[in-house]
Amino acid sequence: MLIRIDIDKCTGCGTCVNVCPFGAIELRNFKAFITEACTLCGACIDSCPESAIIDERQREEIKQEDFKGIWIFAEQSQGRIASVAYELLGIGRKLADELQTELSAVVFGQSKEIEELIKWGADKVYYIDDSEYSNLDDELYAKTLVKLINQHKPEILLAGATAIGRSFIPRVAARLGVGLTADCTGLEIDKETGNLLQIRPAFGGNIMATIVSPTSRPQIATVRPRVMKRGEYNPDKKGEIIKVEALEPTGRVKILERVKDTSLCKVNLQDAKVIVSGGRGIGGPEGFKMLWELANLLGGTVGASRAAVDEGWIPYAHQVGQTGKTVCPKLYIACGISGAVQHLVGMQSSDIIVAINKDPNAPIFNVATYGIVGDVKEIVPLMIRKLKEGVSE
Repeated sequence: MLIRIDIDKCTGCGTCVNVCPFGAIELRNFKAFITEACTLCGACIDSCPESAIIDERQREEIKQEDFKGIWIFAEQSQGRIASVAYELLGIGRKLADELQTELSAVVFGQSKEIEELIKWGADKVYYIDDSEYSNLDDELYAKTLVKLINQHKPEILLAGATAIGRSFIPRVAARLGVGLTADCTGLEIDKETGNLLQIRPAFGGNIMATIVSPTSRPQIATVRPRVMKRGEYNPDKKGEIIKVEALEPTGRVKILERVKDTSLCKVNLQDAKVIVSGGRGIGGPEGFKMLWELANLLGGTVGASRAAVDEGWIPYAHQVGQTGKTVCPKLYIACGISGAVQHLVGMQSSDIIVAINKDPNAPIFNVATYGIVGDVKEIVPLMIRKLKEGVSE
């Protein structure tokens, strides 16, 4: 426990019990006792009138030279490695080369794609081949990853800002007593200090903040899917696969049934190669009919800005942006979208961006590969007609 009670100083006044927001402190034999529910928030420390609560994290001096290497958590589902893992390997390889260090992947649960992680850039893979890890167990995953980190001391840990990553990575950071930067859209190495520069939108996406953890290790960040590009695939690359001993599950959580959300599966925004998105400039729900027609001709799907979703013109599952999905298609057609920072964060890494807007000064044109200034209600039907003519020929 990184926060402890000095029994000799504790008077059993109960002040800390009352201020703890998680109910993690109780009185035992007229002395305060910290339970496993403690999240290390520190609310109790300043409240104690006797200064009997001690934060051990302040006493520990981290020797940064003891921490080496970059780790990525490669999540899997039903034996398939998630695509975000390969994106993390891409940025991880770049960062590792700058720091002249090793890149490792960590995989929990049975999978036949372990070798692929090496071919996509990993030097080592720490692998637990155990059915107990096949489905997410927050407590088991966190306990296992913390144990591995304490043993091998990586300098940087990256994970996907997915349902799995957002669920247990904060637990890992809390147990290690280190910071966590969530939903990063950019990662770089500070050339002077070697620290990880963690870049993410802040204040509702109105600014891009660069966050640094200069005194704690490992530096932990989660990265939004589809923001980073995959690295280079090398079928001849060799690496080391290290089998890790599984821990006993706590038994506090049990998976009863897996239910697939078929409604979301119909809108494969993050896997689509072509996305036609509409914003407020579409004018209403009727405007999305022509976007669907264009998307179907191109073999793609339809996205939307938050403004269109908030108006109720299209369901939230189609939303692209900071509060929606991050996408990286080969072709992204923005129709009637002004280009607010919150939307750009979710699509600016697309290979080709075509923007259609009546306003020549719209911010969307700053990231567009091709820009068309005009009324989307006139231009999109022309595109549809030309595509149909090409198909008929």
